[in-house]
Amino acid sequence: MNVEPAPGHFLFTSESVNEGHPDKICDQVSDAVVDACFKLDPEAKIACETCTKTNMIMIFGEITTSANITPEQYEQVVREAAKSIGYDAEEKGLNYKTCNVIVAIEAQSPDIAQGVHVGRAVEDIGAGDQGHMFGYATDETPECMPLTHLLATQIGYRLTEARKSGQLPWLRPDGKTQVTIEYKNDNGAMVPVRVHTIVISTQHNEDVTQEQIVRDLKEFIIKPVVPAQYLDENTIYHLNPSGRFVIGGPHGDAGLTGRKIIIDSYGGWGAHGGGAFSGKDPTKVDRSAAYAARWVAKSLVRSGLCRRCLVQVSYAIGVAHPLSIFVDSYGTVKAGKTDRDLLDIVKRNFDLRPGCIIRDLKLKRPIYQKLAAYGHFGREDPDFTWEAPKDLSSEL
Repeated sequence: MNVEPAPGHFLFTSESVNEGHPDKICDQVSDAVVDACFKLDPEAKIACETCTKTNMIMIFGEITTSANITPEQYEQVVREAAKSIGYDAEEKGLNYKTCNVIVAIEAQSPDIAQGVHVGRAVEDIGAGDQGHMFGYATDETPECMPLTHLLATQIGYRLTEARKSGQLPWLRPDGKTQVTIEYKNDNGAMVPVRVHTIVISTQHNEDVTQEQIVRDLKEFIIKPVVPAQYLDENTIYHLNPSGRFVIGGPHGDAGLTGRKIIIDSYGGWGAHGGGAFSGKDPTKVDRSAAYAARWVAKSLVRSGLCRRCLVQVSYAIGVAHPLSIFVDSYGTVKAGKTDRDLLDIVKRNFDLRPGCIIRDLKLKRPIYQKLAAYGHFGREDPDFTWEAPKDLSSEL
């Protein structure tokens, strides 16, 4: 069955993956290393990548810190991250107790250090690299996030809740979700109409039947997450459509840090500069400026200055001030104002130099491991300071 959208409507799809997905294992391990360094040294400079395959995890990269962290301590951080996800048996694809852990960490290049932060005041810290970053916000949900991305992410999180609580004991850590929604365009603003298709592929044990999987996923995963108003008799469900997903985790697929950047951000809406978030300290603008751009975009939407917004910033390595700032309201800017007015408002209210972003958003804290799965945006947690919009009522 393939129900076409109503005239003038369109379909859009976002996907997500669970914390047990091989790439997400790597993101979480990399950010566990960031947190471990920041707990001992808030000034640490970190670029930590992770890869994983059957019963093996390797961390590699550059870390400069005043803390004396030994390879054995890094290894323990890796094992604890795998344990927290639930990889405690070889048949799941990884066992935190017995897996081979490889540590290949070196110091940050002094060439980068002297050009970015050495001897500089906070306000003058340069960008850790060149690049362009985006932030996005939309008024279609209270979180100012696209509903396709929000539901795909929340369904994945619900799978993990049901697994860890024991509610669905046949679940294993690996899994993927996907949601297609029918939208209408209201003069540039996105209005969700109905959920068209839901896809869930979740790792499971040997004993459960396909019939039970379908029944449990509908009752205990989809029903508590997806608002009933968006579901109808024409909603399509593909629940473990391959028919078998016992082999999963790093046994089924190799994993790498930074391969789920769209899942980490806006589910295909807006735009992405290409730089991953996880494993990086906030002098890396791939991370900090993306958080700041989200802060800006959400502030503009929440203030009523526009209904939908894309913000781009760009940087050069060692240079503090952004090279460019761009704002696009998709035609939803408040009557009487223009996108150029929005840009001027941004420049008056936000200091987008890397050091000022780090200061204002309090980014030198060990908050990153819990960000590394289920999205970096649209989540209610006081540690995620970029989700607290700035009051721009004076600009109305």
